[in-house]
Amino acid sequence: MRREITGFSNPLLKEIRGLREKKFRKRAGLFLAEGLRIMTEAREAGFLPEMLFRVKDRPVHDLEVTLEAEVLANNGDVIETSADIMAKLSGKDNAQAVVGVYRDHGTALVDIDRSTAPIWLVAQSMRDPGNLGTMLRTGDAVGAGGLILIDDCTDPFSVESVRASMGAIFTQKVVQCRWEEFTAWLRAGEGQLVGTSLQTDTDYQAARYSAPCFILTGNEAQGLPDDYEAECDLRVKMPMRGKADSLNAAVATAVMAYEVLNQFRHA
Repeated sequence: MRREITGFSNPLLKEIRGLREKKFRKRAGLFLAEGLRIMTEAREAGFLPEMLFRVKDRPVHDLEVTLEAEVLANNGDVIETSADIMAKLSGKDNAQAVVGVYRDHGTALVDIDRSTAPIWLVAQSMRDPGNLGTMLRTGDAVGAGGLILIDDCTDPFSVESVRASMGAIFTQKVVQCRWEEFTAWLRAGEGQLVGTSLQTDTDYQAARYSAPCFILTGNEAQGLPDDYEAECDLRVKMPMRGKADSLNAAVATAVMAYEVLNQFRHA
């Protein structure tokens, strides 16, 4: 259905604005994605918004026309509003012209088929939504199956994580679980658990990886707990030639993922 919102006091506007907070996202099972590029990535991955908010009275790209038509054909809502109200909705003065409301599509660990991809990314207690979103983007780039979030990580469906993923939130499976659940599931089948660590002499390019390979990255500040490292089949590190003792967590994950990918490509 197509409709219009003209007032700041509209109750739907308040409800959707609330999705910027985790507790409201969890309660509703919904999240926000901003911008035509990310929403087009979502459509191509088979995801359509339940509600599409758009700024009226402006030039419209063909991709937006296609998106609107598909949302309406699937009984979704297209809601037109002003640029000022869209800024209120997004919390930014330079708001995107389109914002989508999507159903949370997190995956349960037991529903993961590890054989569908040679690489899986695993993050433990990841705090920064930018890092989390970048990991999703890296996973998409290397053909990973998804991102498994261990323990208390930042919300993958926050606006910041979704934005940083550049649409990969829709192409990668996202799992949230505790460490004990993950290790029990992992050891019930095939899979090499590889941890990035400073407490090893094994160079990441000297190691040999096997599929499915689960690349485990620890918290940005503390790294992996000792008992988590002990559970790994292999611990590797990247050479640091300067004064820094470690890489950013998302950067380290990307370096590792491409090394594993290259070994598999050349096998």
